[in-house]
Amino acid sequence: MTIKVGDHLPEATFRLITGDGPRPVTTGEFFKGKKIVLFGLPGAFTPTCHKNHLPGFVANEAAIKAKGVAVIAMTSVNDPHVLTAWAKASGVEDKISFLSDGNADFAKAAGLDFDASAGGLGIRSKRYSMLVEDGVVKTLNIEDSPGKADVSSAEHLLAQL
Repeated sequence: MTIKVGDHLPEATFRLITGDGPRPVTTGEFFKGKKIVLFGLPGAFTPTCHKNHLPGFVANEAAIKAKGVAVIAMTSVNDPHVLTAWAKASGVEDKISFLSDGNADFAKAAGLDFDASAGGLGIRSKRYSMLVEDGVVKTLNIEDSPGKADVSSAEHLLAQL
C-alpha cells in the first residue's frame, strides 16, 4: 500500500551521507520534530535525476527554506558510496541531505518502489516529493513515470508550501 497524506513515515534505516562518511539514521530520528522536504528518485547520475530533479531542489533551496523547511533531503536506492560521489560531483553536500536506501527498505515500506529490472536497474524508488512534519506526510507528489520530474519537482512543491 502506498503511503498517503496524513500517514506517518514507515520506520526504516537510511545511511546519511556526512563529511565523516555514511552513518545509520532511522526515519524516526531524522524526521522527529522537523519540517522536512523529502524527494525520492530512481538513481544517482541517471539522466532525469542528475539533470532535472536534483538541480531543481538545489536552485530552490533558499526559497524552500524560507517557507520554514529545516532540511531538504533526497533518497534513492543507491549505496552510500555512490551517493557520496554524486553529492560531491554535484557540489551540493551542504545544501541537500543524501539518504541512501540501498536495500530499498524505505521505498518498499512506503509503497514507493518499482521494479526496473527490465532496464537492468533492479528495484528502485519511484520519483516523488513530499513535505513531512514531525514524521507525518503533509504533501505528497508521485510521478506516474520515472522519466518525468513534473509533479515531483522543486518548483511544484514550492508552490504548495
